[in-house]
Amino acid sequence: MGMRFSGIALVVYLFLHLYLLKQLADGPAAWDAFVTLAKTPAFLLLDVVLIAGILGHGLNGLRLAHIGFGFQISLQRVLLMLVAAVAAVFTVIAAVVILFGMV
Repeated sequence: MGMRFSGIALVVYLFLHLYLLKQLADGPAAWDAFVTLAKTPAFLLLDVVLIAGILGHGLNGLRLAHIGFGFQISLQRVLLMLVAAVAAVFTVIAAVVILFGMV
């Protein structure tokens, strides 16, 4: 169920992203207003959520493909924990960079 939710959320984000890019055609004032909004803490937090969703969905998809081909079937739980840990580590790194601007 998690893969379905993250997949649908990423598709919704894609359409929202395309809609917001349309503001480039509306002129510099509209784009500047969007950039001002995008720099707010709430929007930056949504960027972190997006990174978490991309990492979780992508890495879990790789895990499922790996298992689907018959590799390491007995290690499904270990691979799931590994994917979750890697996604969590990179999400925290992304959060520090996005929210605090430091590495």
